[in-house]
Amino acid sequence: MMRCLSCNEVLSDYEASRRSVRTHQYIDLCNDCFKYVRDEIAAVGNVRLITDGDDDIVSKRNSTDE
Repeated sequence: MMRCLSCNEVLSDYEASRRSVRTHQYIDLCNDCFKYVRDEIAAVGNVRLITDGDDDIVSKRNSTDE
């Protein structure tokens, strides 16, 4: 079980799969904590692991890419 480095919440499978595009290192932040840095860190996660709880941050990210 992986936990968020900032708030210690248990990460979903999608959150645990998120990596930096530049460094390829895992980010290990939950969606609530990642939202504060998502504009500075280009990240990619395994979209097949997205659950209902992950939809909010993924849809916000996609809407800013348009």
